[in-house]
Amino acid sequence: MQNVTLYEDDIHKFIFLAWEEKEEEGIVQTNQYLIIDRDEAMLLDPGGAHVFPRVLANVSEIVEPSKIKYIFFTHQDPDVTSGITLWLSIAENAKIYISALWTRFLPHFGIYDQRRVVAIPDKGEKLRFSSGTEVEFVPTHYLHSTGNFTLYDPRAKILFSGDLGVAVFPKGRRYLFVENFNEHVKLMEGFHKRYITSSVALRKWLSIVEKKDIKFVAPQHGAIFKEENVKRLFEWFKTLKCGLEIIDEIYGW
Repeated sequence: MQNVTLYEDDIHKFIFLAWEEKEEEGIVQTNQYLIIDRDEAMLLDPGGAHVFPRVLANVSEIVEPSKIKYIFFTHQDPDVTSGITLWLSIAENAKIYISALWTRFLPHFGIYDQRRVVAIPDKGEKLRFSSGTEVEFVPTHYLHSTGNFTLYDPRAKILFSGDLGVAVFPKGRRYLFVENFNEHVKLMEGFHKRYITSSVALRKWLSIVEKKDIKFVAPQHGAIFKEENVKRLFEWFKTLKCGLEIIDEIYGW
């Protein structure tokens, strides 16, 4: 599979980084994305040490890894962050953007230089590239992490949604874009019911992102939503019962 450019203009690109050719048993499937703005690059949820060689090869096809200036982590999970020391050794000028709740946990991954870490406040903030292009860190707390952010790129009109919109593919059935939404929901339901804390938190996030012009929703696992399926996804979220709403089912007592 090749890298896929989801958006491109004269200075700005938003790229899906290709999956490994062979699906592996027992490994959580993850998606990685790269934003390029002139001579600066931003890596989104680059993943664990296991996928580092593949993601580095994908990035190197597009840009010199030394051009990576920003690495964004939606939250603290190892499938997001455990390759962090490898990336910082390659992208020597890069800074990490992560929720302020998780900066004290990064030393457990071997990151001791806090000068390379930017703590995102709970309310979110914007990051401005040298060209003036901005991206937004959108509060996404408790969906599923207590300190969690998604990223909106207004220029590309793409929402990197982290663990919202995630699907778990059966072996041999992965695909890049959602075509049949009703069938795709069957691959999303189990994850969202168990990993998303509550519909209250979900509706709060929706109240922010539904005001934005979004052409693609790009999650960290599963397939990408585009155009009409973005609206279908948001409508499905409004009816979802999850986490605290089904707590008796989860506990089984």
